[in-house]
Amino acid sequence: MNTSLPGSIKAENTSIPHLVIEPGGTWEALNLRDIWRFRELFYFLTWRDIKVRYKQTALGAAWAIIQPLFTMAIFTLLFGRLAKMPSDNIPYPLFAFAGLLPWTFFSNSIGNSGNSLVGSSHLITKVYFPRMIIPAASVLAGLIDFFFAFVVMVVLMIWYRVPIGPGILMLPVLIALTSLLALGVGMWLSALNVKFRDVRYVIPFLVQFWMFATPIIYPASLMPAKYRQVLALNPMTGIIEGYRVSLLGGINGSRFNWTAICFSAAITFAVLVYAAYDFRRMEKTFADIV
Repeated sequence: MNTSLPGSIKAENTSIPHLVIEPGGTWEALNLRDIWRFRELFYFLTWRDIKVRYKQTALGAAWAIIQPLFTMAIFTLLFGRLAKMPSDNIPYPLFAFAGLLPWTFFSNSIGNSGNSLVGSSHLITKVYFPRMIIPAASVLAGLIDFFFAFVVMVVLMIWYRVPIGPGILMLPVLIALTSLLALGVGMWLSALNVKFRDVRYVIPFLVQFWMFATPIIYPASLMPAKYRQVLALNPMTGIIEGYRVSLLGGINGSRFNWTAICFSAAITFAVLVYAAYDFRRMEKTFADIV
């Protein structure tokens, strides 16, 4: 006997497709295949960051050159001329710029990627895609600035008649290490920034402190031997020193400190893996709290 009321709606067992974003329990949570599937979006976000960065600026991409160039001039005046800072028998402008070249890329990438998720909240709340793409696009866009500034480095090397040695072949490896370290740190900070908005204020302080803990205005050889091991815990130490040998080793005959470079590489990959895994673990809450 049918006891349903007239006009009543019968409940049907319907299955509505839905996507649940949740952290995985294994290292497969990195899900690199998803990133490859969304590679076109990765390209679009990178191109967007490049166009937006200097939109409506009078000098445009020239800022990528002006920032390290003027910083080099100030460092040369204060530390090279007045403080007489040693520079491993390298002209101080070259010494400073060779350190500022990767550091400017690294610090800008941390700042941009650390704030990238909050700045892309309109995308995160509307459609699903691997959120890891957003900070990665900020780092990749920063490479354009790096190559603009590298032109200035080439001009300085020609001006000072720096001979090119076989160490230049190590340059792509050092650029890759710098990019991966920036991605790891920036990705982790971007995830924290979604939950704790204090992070955006911490990033400039972190970058400033990190710069003085890195041999940019001074050579690592200036530190006493017992403190040099502590300085090596900073992964940017081996990377920055590697840049100087790669670009300027023909001046003073310096050689790569392979121990420092390998140590920096090990820390870089450890930071990258941990940041990626922790990022994926926190990813499911981004759309709710961003």
